[in-house]
Amino acid sequence: MTSLLRQLYRPFTLQARGFHHTPRQLAGHNKWSKIKQKKGVNDIQKGALYSRAYRVRAFLLMAAGDGGSPDPEQNKALAAALRRAKDSGVPKDNIENALKKAAGGKDKGDAHLVFEVMGPGSVGMIVECLSDNPNRTVKFLSTILKDNGGRMADVKFLFKREGRVKVALDAGDDIDARLEKLVEVALDADAEDFETEDIEDGRRTVEFKCPQASLHKLTSALSGPGVCGELLESQLVYAPTEPVEELDDETGENLGKLVEAIEDADDTLKVWTTADV
Repeated sequence: MTSLLRQLYRPFTLQARGFHHTPRQLAGHNKWSKIKQKKGVNDIQKGALYSRAYRVRAFLLMAAGDGGSPDPEQNKALAAALRRAKDSGVPKDNIENALKKAAGGKDKGDAHLVFEVMGPGSVGMIVECLSDNPNRTVKFLSTILKDNGGRMADVKFLFKREGRVKVALDAGDDIDARLEKLVEVALDADAEDFETEDIEDGRRTVEFKCPQASLHKLTSALSGPGVCGELLESQLVYAPTEPVEELDDETGENLGKLVEAIEDADDTLKVWTTADV
């Protein structure tokens, strides 16, 4: 299968200036078909992750766990999370305190909580929280759901746990060639799919997907010596198995309000949904 993917992938990269111009050429033939970029409810998190020192600590703890080490020199996922925190304007003291907590493990009393929720329009939601008082968190979340048309429900079967690694490529005439090399490296490190997006100043981001168990392997490969890209993010996600692609305006608005209300809660780390609108 790997050999077949390489054969199918290579001619595709040579016949177009950018992958985003021919997203359908390989659809249905192999797992490397480019997925159309969509901005939906899952992109609502406007930097809120770093709005409080508690969240910085919690997020770095998760990054340390995903990468297997509290040392950013050894843990590329943690190093990327640190860069993201600094770029988001998090004070240096908050970052240093968070690193000390990550190195010492989770505080006693802290609990990583995962809630399953059914939102407006039968949209499944996974809510990740870190709390020193689970009862408080449950009560607060229940109130939010009641006020915004949501409810607790068994929806985890609507998601799969997988790794995501995002890399940025600088602008240049050889960007497609560098992208091809990057994909070859990712393929050898268990990547299963990827998306590209053009950003400012001609740069391009590439987000690779991989099995949960391969996140560390893929992250290390894409941040290793000689790899032509900047590691932006490495994380485990809850990805919808069958995204809800269409919601009417009212349902979409109500869903957005629910997601934002949950994200505003102090204990919330992440909100994942099956919406793809």
